[in-house]
Amino acid sequence: MRPKQQRKARHDDLSRARLDQITNMKHELVVLADKIDWARLDEQVAECFSDKGRPAEPVRLMVGMFMLKHTYRLSDAET
Repeated sequence: MRPKQQRKARHDDLSRARLDQITNMKHELVVLADKIDWARLDEQVAECFSDKGRPAEPVRLMVGMFMLKHTYRLSDAET
């Protein structure tokens, strides 16, 4: 099943810090994430999902995890 669409962040919640306030926006991974057209990627992989079953994890999460794994040469076996 296709992943659920992510909700837009609410900026009116004063008790929570915004992610962009606690993240180094010049970090190479943040810059890379801004360059990827996530909506287009979502559209291109949409046909790979079934209409049955539980909703999949968001494409951005799965691709991001794969990129981190590849960048830092990590494996599933490492704990």
